[in-house]
Amino acid sequence: MTFPKPSRRTVLAGIGSVPLAAGVASAAPPTREATNAPDPGGDGHGTLLRGADLVLTMDPEVGEGDLGTLEHADVLIRDGRLAAVGHSLSAPQGARVVDARGKLVLPGFVDLHNHLWQTSIRGGCATQDLYGWLASCNRTTLPKIDAADMYRFVHLAALDALQAGVTTVVDWVHPIPYDTSEQYIRALDDAGLRFVYAMTQNAGAIDLIPRIKKELLDPLPLASAQVSVHAGMSAIKELRRFHEVAQDLDLMLNSHVLEHRDDRKDDPIRSLREADAFGPRLLMNHAIHLTDEEIALTADHDVRVAHCPLSNMRLASGIMPLPAMHRRGIRAGLGHDGGTNDTSDMFNVMKAAVGLQRALHEDAEIHPTIPAALRMATLGGAECIGMADRLGSLTPGKRADVLVLDPGTLNFAPRFDWISQIVLNGQPPNVSHVFVDGRLRKADGALLGVDKEAVIREAERAADHIRARG
Repeated sequence: MTFPKPSRRTVLAGIGSVPLAAGVASAAPPTREATNAPDPGGDGHGTLLRGADLVLTMDPEVGEGDLGTLEHADVLIRDGRLAAVGHSLSAPQGARVVDARGKLVLPGFVDLHNHLWQTSIRGGCATQDLYGWLASCNRTTLPKIDAADMYRFVHLAALDALQAGVTTVVDWVHPIPYDTSEQYIRALDDAGLRFVYAMTQNAGAIDLIPRIKKELLDPLPLASAQVSVHAGMSAIKELRRFHEVAQDLDLMLNSHVLEHRDDRKDDPIRSLREADAFGPRLLMNHAIHLTDEEIALTADHDVRVAHCPLSNMRLASGIMPLPAMHRRGIRAGLGHDGGTNDTSDMFNVMKAAVGLQRALHEDAEIHPTIPAALRMATLGGAECIGMADRLGSLTPGKRADVLVLDPGTLNFAPRFDWISQIVLNGQPPNVSHVFVDGRLRKADGALLGVDKEAVIREAERAADHIRARG
């Protein structure tokens, strides 16, 4: 994996040919869904999104301004890539044509931090702070989830994220057995998301990490890996071992850092520095309670950060010093953070990221501005995981992870300032179409090839098993 400086491409068209627990017994995992078959209605000749009222490319050299906007424009998708973005494009013979008049088109959302298995504890321990929630909900539930039920919970959560416009998710996965990892990954793959599987293990099972990567992740075109860790001086030896594994596998390291004020006692920043892990191959989640000196160090070492405002609010954890980080040039994206986000709604996450800083600083122009929040949810997230050369903007040649939004709804209309309305008024039902790697996953407001009632029924069945296990 490489981490190039953000580059801008000037070509608008003509790149279509770019190469390429113990307890109650559970039934066997559900049958693999057919969502990774050729997309329904497609015939391999590409898709033209025609006549969108507004296209937000996130590339200033493709469109106008910081968000690279184009009005009344087309987007051509071929062979999983963005072939062209511009005006009056021609549809290849046999291509699907989607009438995008009156619609908005933008890159898919990048969810930089999640724990999808925590769908199992949605709404749980709602009166607890981080430490209380971890003790009462998180740590008591995970051991009760067997492989079959893990599939059910993760599949539900992944489809929820997909229907809400998330096309890439970074999933921080707690230590689980190999067979459970297999079902976890299968659930993500079946949903059709692009995903980064950030895995950790107990120190005695660290050899599972390269095995899971080689056997379960490498064969999947939409999957990639990271090594997730718990930073702190109390476990510095283990941290060094995990960092060595990440280096050997050429993977990023992914850690929760200073989410709670009391995390300071274990000095996670010092531990990451002493483990020689403090650099551009590190993604820090939350990073709320950094000192000014630590913010400067984070910037100087090009460490990336994931901001999870809704989770931080729910757990009374505090507010990330995002404006100070921005002034230092720190790369940042947005995350949902599993069971304490309580939603897969990136619109809500963006709005919270904007609103929290405005309320704290009493400044309507403080970072993140609304355009900055949109960038954090797309290209900013891709930059944080070293994938900005492939994802995050509608730049010809990149992979075709694309959303179509319908603003003609009671919550969104009438048109006034569509860019602001995306963040302030947008909701998951406004996501009309979703493409992942050029495949149509959602059309006209409905997920394709998905029996939602069956998915929900299976998740409820898994929840029954947890309750039966005490």
